[in-house]
Amino acid sequence: MSRRFAVIGGIGLVLLGILFFRLWSLQIVTGDKYLAEANDNRTREIRVPAPRGRILDRDGKVLVDNRTSMALQLDPIEIPTTVAGRQELYARIGKVLDHSADWIRKKVYETKKNDPPGSPITLDQDVDDDIVYYLQEHQAEFPEVQVNRIFVRKYPQGLLAAHILGSIGEVTAEDLEKNPDKDLAAGDTLGKTGIEQTYDDELRGQPGDTKVQVDSTGRIVSQLPSTLPVPGESVRLSIDGKVQQAGEASLQSIGLPGAFVAMDVNNGQVLGLASNPTFDPDMFTHPLTQNQVDALYDEDNGAPLFDRAIGGQYAVGSTFKPFTALAALDGGYITPQTVVNDTGSITIADQEFDNAGKQAHGPVDLQRALEVSSDVYFYMLGRDMNGTRQLQNWAGDFGFGKATGIDIPGESEGLVPSPKWVNQAHKEEPKYYDPWAIGQNIQFAIGQGYFQASPLQLATAYAALGNGGTVLQPQLMLQTEDAAGRVKSEAEPVVTGEIPIDPAARQVIMDGLHDAAQAPEGTSYKVFGGFPVKVAGKTGTAERTDEIDQAWYAVLAPYPDPEIAVVVTVEQGGFGADTAAPVALQILQAYFDKQAHAVSGGVGSVE
Repeated sequence: MSRRFAVIGGIGLVLLGILFFRLWSLQIVTGDKYLAEANDNRTREIRVPAPRGRILDRDGKVLVDNRTSMALQLDPIEIPTTVAGRQELYARIGKVLDHSADWIRKKVYETKKNDPPGSPITLDQDVDDDIVYYLQEHQAEFPEVQVNRIFVRKYPQGLLAAHILGSIGEVTAEDLEKNPDKDLAAGDTLGKTGIEQTYDDELRGQPGDTKVQVDSTGRIVSQLPSTLPVPGESVRLSIDGKVQQAGEASLQSIGLPGAFVAMDVNNGQVLGLASNPTFDPDMFTHPLTQNQVDALYDEDNGAPLFDRAIGGQYAVGSTFKPFTALAALDGGYITPQTVVNDTGSITIADQEFDNAGKQAHGPVDLQRALEVSSDVYFYMLGRDMNGTRQLQNWAGDFGFGKATGIDIPGESEGLVPSPKWVNQAHKEEPKYYDPWAIGQNIQFAIGQGYFQASPLQLATAYAALGNGGTVLQPQLMLQTEDAAGRVKSEAEPVVTGEIPIDPAARQVIMDGLHDAAQAPEGTSYKVFGGFPVKVAGKTGTAERTDEIDQAWYAVLAPYPDPEIAVVVTVEQGGFGADTAAPVALQILQAYFDKQAHAVSGGVGSVE
């Protein structure tokens, strides 16, 4: 019996010794470590996003600003793990928001699928005050729910410049992976399109943090020292508000898809750019339904989200003729005095090529051919330059067939057709492409066939024609400013090419374009004949398969030393003088603050 007591006593002493050394280790050896962890458990760090910088037009008028919104969010960590628990939670929250439990479940699922792990799940924004007060009073019943004050974008000018401004959205897991060098975290916002995307680093600012001490139930008991966020810089754009407003209003009044671009010919600054139909940028400050998303891309609805000004790829019709003329003059195929007898049609390689409406213009030199838009004259130039790269090279020099580099995403490269490209396309898709033949160079010479360009590319080319041969990169950002309005950075003109244009050749072309716009027999005299500012403009009517012709107008003003280039296109707009030219007139009236008067008479051609 005594041995048993001794054994049991020994075991007890060993256990006490182990317990003693364990307590000694916890309290003495690692006590500081666990004390620090315990303190950390009582301290929470809340990330405070910085207000995004504003976006302004060139005169300082605010295009995009911030407003505060009360957002109802779920903490993903607090969501029950059991199906029954989640369903009960969704039902309670749905009752508060006047939504079904299934609606809440879908919102949670979609957010978790797209956002980084741990991101707060935003169920609703701009929550009514009544709901905010109710949740505050019943916080104990909804520990999973948070109502946080967040910054969202607001648009004081409504729909103006929507395609330029772009939108923001919450960061996704993909965003975090693609931008490891940026200070991003779950729940932050990031520029997704337009200026918001290109200048996100400047606009986003630096987040701060708020540190609070909480008790064992998670309630805040005290505020600790915090770091204030640094607001983002404002971005001032080159956009002229009057030009932008006039162009958008005029396009919208027509009611057809289209676009316009206005550029400063001397520095590449974009004074106006828009696509129609447009959209309300404010819609992206709220969660979108699938029907809303579908409507933005629906082609039957005009695909409002598509920016035709930079992404549209079109044949540009007779607006391309000045560049054909320069290529032909440079190659020695004509001189300014070369005369062609325009009978209204011409037969080349057993194929007949006609003027619009087969209208005959009689003997025409280059200046007259531009004035009346003689297709026959330019058909002959396309014929004569076939078998060379003269036309393709000059088109490439003016920037056709490649992106301009404008500082918003989404622009197309267009297409300059060459025998090599066309024959390869025919080989790959013989159903859609014919092999190269002389007729294709003839069509290219009048901006038709497989040739494709965006309104922005055409405006960039006309700007280079206007300034004597300097190809400039279009730019929207004028400067960035801090919260106090101090300039932080300024954009400088970017030259992307220099074209050796003979000044005499340019002058003949400018004279022809001036006559086309303001001489009584010019193609757009009825539109620009009464405009007090001298201009040089060209109509274009581009054929599209199974559709009404597309209208174009390109104009430089004032003539002969232009400041501004304007390009307008209207899909299914018919003749360029009927729909596109009047939009360009409205833009120039706003720019020069001068009104045109009506004119009578004038012959003009059907273009």
